[in-house]
Amino acid sequence: MMLPTHALAGMLLALPVLSVAPEFAGVALLAGVLGGSFPDFDMYVGHRKSLHYPVYYSALAVPSLFVAGLAPSVATVSAAVFLMGAAVHSVADVLGGGLELRPWEGSSERAVYDHYRKRWITPRRWISYDGSPGDLLLSYALAVPLLVALEGSFRWTVIAALTVASVYTAVRRYLPTLAITVLTVVGPWLPEPVRSSIPPRYCGPNLVASDLSD
Repeated sequence: MMLPTHALAGMLLALPVLSVAPEFAGVALLAGVLGGSFPDFDMYVGHRKSLHYPVYYSALAVPSLFVAGLAPSVATVSAAVFLMGAAVHSVADVLGGGLELRPWEGSSERAVYDHYRKRWITPRRWISYDGSPGDLLLSYALAVPLLVALEGSFRWTVIAALTVASVYTAVRRYLPTLAITVLTVVGPWLPEPVRSSIPPRYCGPNLVASDLSD
């Protein structure tokens, strides 16, 4: 699933705080955005492996919720929502497409790496690929309660996420060709440390990457 969908899901997880403990609503919503987005910070360095932990985030989220309920504070509430957002992100990516440049082709059997069992989880493809029409529909569905409940900057955050999601969906099918073309042209001029960090799925005929971790 695309990043805006994950960010909106993280915000939705924080929404109950608005009713239960409104004094922590702002920090909870921010933590939801960050937690929902955080696993994808590994986009170009071992994507869906380096920062995706479907088991461990979930295991940490449960006690953190308990602590936040017993002793609510900025630290405990934000930690609980952050971990829930990261856990939902990591698990939700299993429901999407595989880890490949063109996931609509369905050629990859790698969705998310399970560090606990030390193996890749097979993609379920309920959402066929990130940026698919189904993914965009999910983003809009997640946004509805947020737009109803939120005001000010957080409502604009939701609107911005939907805008990014809509544009990304419109161009998603063209991005693989564009990425390979750009890297083929500029790749030979890149410093070796940069070239070696590029996942092989992005490499064209004139660019060889040594990072096979994906």
